[in-house]
Parts: sequence; C-alpha cells; structure tokens
Amino acid sequence: MATMLEGRRQTQPRSSPSGRETSLWSSGFGMKLEAITPFLGKYRPFVGRCCQTCTPKSWESLFHRSITDLGFCSVILVKEENTRFRGWLVRRLCYFLWSLEQHIPPCQDAPQKIEESTGVQNLLSGRVPGGAGEGQAPDLVKKEVQRILGHIQASPRPFLVRLFSWALLRFLNCLFLNVQLHKGQMKMVQKAAQAGSPLVLLSTHKTLLDGILLPFMLLSQGLGVLRVAWDSRACSPALRVLLRKLGGLFLPPEANLSLDSSEGFLARAVVQAVIEQLLVSGQPLLIFLEELPESPGPRLSALGQAWLGFVVQAVQVGIVPDALLVPVAVTYDLVPDALCDIYHASAPLGLWTGALAVLRSLWSHWGCSRRICSRVHLAQPFSLQEYIVSARSCWGGRQTLEQLLQPIVLGQCTAVPDTEKEQEWTPITGPLLALKEEDQLLVRRLSCHVLSASVGSAAVMSTAIMATLLLFKHQKGVFLSQLLGEFSWLTEEILLRGFDVGFSGQLRSLLKHSLSLLRAHVALLHIRQGDLLVVPRPGPGLTQLARLSAELLPVFLSEAVGACAVRGLLAGRVPPQGPWELQGILLLSQNELYRQILLLMHLLPQDLLLLKPCQSSYCYCQEVLDRLIQCGLLVAEETPGSRSACDTGRQRLSRKLLWKPSGDFTDSDSDDFEEAEGRYFRLSQQSHCPDFFLFLCRLLSPLLKAFAQAAAFLHQGQLPDTESGYTEQLFQFLQATAQEEGIFGESQPVSPGSWRQGCLLVVAAPCRTTLGRRLQSSEGLLSSLSSSPPWAAALHKRREPCAQWLPVLPT
Repeated sequence: MATMLEGRRQTQPRSSPSGRETSLWSSGFGMKLEAITPFLGKYRPFVGRCCQTCTPKSWESLFHRSITDLGFCSVILVKEENTRFRGWLVRRLCYFLWSLEQHIPPCQDAPQKIEESTGVQNLLSGRVPGGAGEGQAPDLVKKEVQRILGHIQASPRPFLVRLFSWALLRFLNCLFLNVQLHKGQMKMVQKAAQAGSPLVLLSTHKTLLDGILLPFMLLSQGLGVLRVAWDSRACSPALRVLLRKLGGLFLPPEANLSLDSSEGFLARAVVQAVIEQLLVSGQPLLIFLEELPESPGPRLSALGQAWLGFVVQAVQVGIVPDALLVPVAVTYDLVPDALCDIYHASAPLGLWTGALAVLRSLWSHWGCSRRICSRVHLAQPFSLQEYIVSARSCWGGRQTLEQLLQPIVLGQCTAVPDTEKEQEWTPITGPLLALKEEDQLLVRRLSCHVLSASVGSAAVMSTAIMATLLLFKHQKGVFLSQLLGEFSWLTEEILLRGFDVGFSGQLRSLLKHSLSLLRAHVALLHIRQGDLLVVPRPGPGLTQLARLSAELLPVFLSEAVGACAVRGLLAGRVPPQGPWELQGILLLSQNELYRQILLLMHLLPQDLLLLKPCQSSYCYCQEVLDRLIQCGLLVAEETPGSRSACDTGRQRLSRKLLWKPSGDFTDSDSDDFEEAEGRYFRLSQQSHCPDFFLFLCRLLSPLLKAFAQAAAFLHQGQLPDTESGYTEQLFQFLQATAQEEGIFGESQPVSPGSWRQGCLLVVAAPCRTTLGRRLQSSEGLLSSLSSSPPWAAALHKRREPCAQWLPVLPT
C-alpha cells in the first residue's frame, strides 16, 4: 500500500486533468485485459415474491414457474416492429406513430361520478359534520367541493398524453442506454390486472424522474394511464396544472388540518371519494412510500401513507371487494446531475426549472457514450384484503414509548426490552389521524412491509458495487487488475444472497462503463507497466460514492449486524488490533450473540433495518446467526460435556404442546432457548474471513460512529427544550466532530469533505431525526428523567452499548 501511495505522489505532478488522465479514459484504460463473461452462465435469482406468511393465497395464485425463464426488454427501445406500419418512413417516424397508437381510455364523467358518490352526497345533504348542515348553504358546499376536486385532479387529455409520451421517449433515449424490465414480472402484473381488481403500485423514490418514467412504462405495456400521487409542496402551481392533465393527483392542503376542522373533514371526504372512483373505474394508481434521498425526516413517507390509508379505507368499507398491491423499485447507475440539483432548490420545482434541467441533461449527454442504465422491478402483486385479514389475526399487545424506555434508562431493568411488543417512534400526522387507531397501525405496518419488499427486490447496479469496493475495501486505491477480481467476487456474493444485479456482460466492459460514469469521483493513475491505480478523489465526490454504496447495504445488512455484534463481544476480551488467530480462540455463546443483536436492533434506525412486521425479532436474530454460519465466519463448537448437535436420541419433548402464532419457534426442540445455552461458536480460521469480517463491520461503522457521537452530545449537559433546536444542535455537533477528527483510512488527514465526513453527513439527517423523536416524542418521559436523581448515572450507563462496538471498529 505504501508503494502505491508513493507512486501516486510521483505521478501526480506529471499528469494534468486535460492531458494524460483524459487519454486514459478515451483509450479504454490503455491496457490489455482478458475479455471474459463471468455472469451470463451463473444462476440469476427471480426476486420479488410476496410474503408467504401474510399472503399465502397470492403467493400461489399470481405466480408461475414459466415466467422466470422470460428475459428482459428495454421499454425505451421502440422500432418499426412496435407499430402497425412498415417502410423506410416508418423507421424514421416510429416514435411518433407509436405514441399515436397508445390506448388512452376516456374519463370525461369522472367529476360527475365523484359528486354523486355517497360521501359527497352526505356532505351536501348535511348528514355528516363539515357539510351543509353547519350553517352553510348546499350551493356553497358544492362549490367548495368542486374547488377541492379541481386541486386534486383533472381529466387526462389524450392528445397531451400522447405528445408528452413522444417527447419523453426521445428524451429517455438520449439520457439512458436502456431501461430494463423483466418480461416475467410484467406478465405477472398484466395477469393480475385481468383478474378485475384495481392495481395500486407502491414504489421507492430515488428521483423525481420516477414519477414520469413509471407511467410511461405502464402506458407502453398497455395498462393505460397511471395516476401518480405527487407531493404538492415539490411542484409549482403551473407544474401542478400540467401534471394533473397528465394524470397526476395532489393532496389538498386542507386535508392536513385537525379533526375538529370542518374544512379538513370536507377535504378528506373529497379525497376519499376520488380514490374510491379511481378504484371502481379500474385505473392504476402509483404511490411513493419513500421520501427522496435528500429529504429530512424518516424514510417512510407520511404523504405516501396518507394515500395508502385512503385505499385501505375504500377496501374496508366495501367500495371495491379487493385491490392488488404491487411493490415497485427503480434503480439507476447514476442519477443525472441536472436532476440532482433540483433536490437542493428551496423553492418548488417550476416549469422553467424543469425544462432547464432537461436541457442541461441533454447537453451533457449530447454525443457522449456515457449514458446511464436503469432497471424497473415489479414485484409479485398480492391481495390487500388477504393481508388485512391476516394482519389483524396476528396482532398482539403494544407498549408506549414511556413504558418501554423509562425502566431501562433509569437502571431499573437490566433485561433486553420485550421486542415482540410494538414500538412506535413516528408520530401520526396528517390525514392518517382521521382513521381509527387499529387502521393507523395497519397502514403503518403495511407501508413498512411493502417498502421492505421493494428495497429487498431492487437490483444492484454496477456503480454501487464499484463505490462500495472503493470506500470500504480500498480507501487508499486499488490496481485495476485486482479490482476486476473483486468486482466479480462481490457480484457473486450478491447473487448467492438472493438479490439481483442490474447488469450482465463482459467484465472489462462493465468496469469501463462503471468507471466512466464515476470519472468525476475517481482518478486513474499509471503506477506500473500494464496496470492502473484507481483512487477515489478527495472532496465532495466521496459523498456521492457514499450514497451509491448505501444501495448495497440491504444485501449484507444481516451479516453486518452480526459482525458488529461479534465485534462487540470480543471488545473486552482481546486487543482490538490483535491477530485473527487470537480472536478465533474465544468461544461465543448463542445467548450472548442474541443479546448483542437485539441491542443493535434497538440502536439502529427502523428505516435502515426495515424489518417486516410479520417477522419476530428472535427469528431475525436466528437469521443473522444463520447468515454468519453460511458465509463461513462462525463455526459451531461443541463444548465438553454438552450434547452433540446431531444427537437426536436424547432430545426432550416440550412440556406443553400449544399452538403458537406464525414465526414463534419457542416450542421447537432445535430452537429451545434452554438448550441454546450450551451452544457456542468461534470465528473461522479460513484465509478469506478476516478481510470479509472487516468489510462487514465497515458497512455499519459510519452509522455507529454517528450514534456514538450523538451519545457524547447527550452527555454534554443541558439539552434544548424543542425538538427542532435539539436536532439542529446535534447536527452541528456531528459536523464539528467530523471536521476535528479528519480521519480517512487509518492516519492520513484530509479536508472536511473527506469520506468520513461525507458518510456522517449522509447518516446525520436520519440519525438526528431518530434520536430527536425518541427523546422528544414523549414529554412526560423527559420531565420524569430530568427530575430523577439517577438520570446522570443511567445516561452514562446507556452509552456503554455504543462504546462496546465503536472503539474496535475499523476506521
């Protein structure tokens, strides 16, 4: 490594940004590499099956083995064969002819049907609060209903939709190399649409382009005009008018008013009528369950939950017998820079701002071969009615935030909290407040379940793999010949864990494509003959690499949590920098591992873990332990005097055989916690284990470091009175601490825009919001803690779970 850095210092004065380095990019790296195809012959998993525990009937009925053999198609590839005409003129006008042939069902009478719905008629007749019976004339209430209805939606204009589709098709072909879609997944959705139930697509949200790309994709596959639920705060009034005519929906601002407000009740009733009319007419609906990456606050969108709440309420009251939910995920190699700049704008996006971003994207990609790739993933649809029945039958008791935290923080309870109880951190706001408490819980659990399925089924792109290797394995640089092998290794690890990748082809072409897209964030340097050194550029570009590498975290999240739990157990027993052989001597009991994993689960944000509500916490602990054994990091060790794991002759039957809820394995002989006390493990001594173990720890080390600094912030003294002041001071403290440390790798000091600070800034927003909610959401808890004598001592004790993982984590 020292030789690589010395060569880098010797080479930098002789290379210029427009000279030698530019020639390396244009000449295909200037080196001869063996062209191989490492991924075409390997097993490629078909991801996106629905939950067999919550929806077993949908798991069987809406899937067939034959669809896994279907290949991929590019939705932006339109040729002469996609039209009804043939000839040389058709080949030049195929985009325009294709847009004219798209079927757009008319919906001219939609406003009239909404006004004739039962909910709106009750408002006009004064039979419900907020209607004409509270001192308002029916005509005034009708005008107010029409005004709110005009704010929510407008009838799609077929000519405008076709014209926009033609322009969008040309724009996407200039911006993207391809937009891949699995034919088998599309066949599942088309088969579900033919069953008669309306489709509700619940998607992740990477960029504003998702709301335009997904409707175009469904229109091209013959599913009609997709109605998109947009955020009215992100769009200017002029842009909202255009999006409404293209099928967009906007929640009126009155819907967020309190329950005792007549205006809020009226707005929510009109929105409910609009959703009911859409579901009855069979029009597909798109809801974003995830906030944009740059948005502050929790990952799960409150607006998306509000729209989903209206859908759930329509199914429960019997307006439609059922609705089919489709988890959707969209991934990109790299979000275009012009579109990323929109996130940082303080004002809502306007027509001219959007047009300028499109022109900038076209100008930056004009005549350039560095076009990005995208992958749209449609998971298996499942029945909402079946999920509601299954979820209500498995509900248990819940604990409030004060009941959960107060005994532990005050030192009155040493045991791990009952993780089978429901722990609600996010306060309920907006239209969800109008629902019953059980319905609110149902919507929250359903949203978390679907978002977990969408994130778990998203394809991993080549740029995410490249960024992860450069940040967490080779922070000081890596030779291209070594990077080839590690790229192939990490791809195989992803496929073995049941995740899909959004690329295929020759290894040399994949690396060239990835490094070309990341050329603003990495540097190629000549160090030795026939090879190149790939080094991350110090500065703001490292923050972008950290964001890209975050897409790989769900793949290794279970192993990363387990590796940090093992590192926490070893922290007080062996030196942090001790040899791997010394660490492998110690025995780790299964109960200790369970406790460490449970503590990490309570520390890490729920937005990061995205545990399915149907999954028991202890089952997750066993899953983490199984993952560590499968990847070869842990080896089972039989202690002297204990019963062998394969000895089934002396197994004891359970004293009481009772029916348990699904996921509860406490009566199983193989998972009996009394027998688990004698189970021990040790670290494997295989050659690849130390590097892989450190790689897993580094995936979570920035987040755990941020939590350790947040714990130090709590120990400083007086805390602010308001949540906004608390979060702002915490964020400033994290920034100041990152600048003071200035750590990159092991000992090389860098500027404040280093990788460490970039990662901390990425995790600081969710971290500060999570801690702020956990401390400020219960005023009674804070008041009781502030007046309690053992508060200071208990706070110092609560820092120990963070401290036992962090000092030994690799920087």
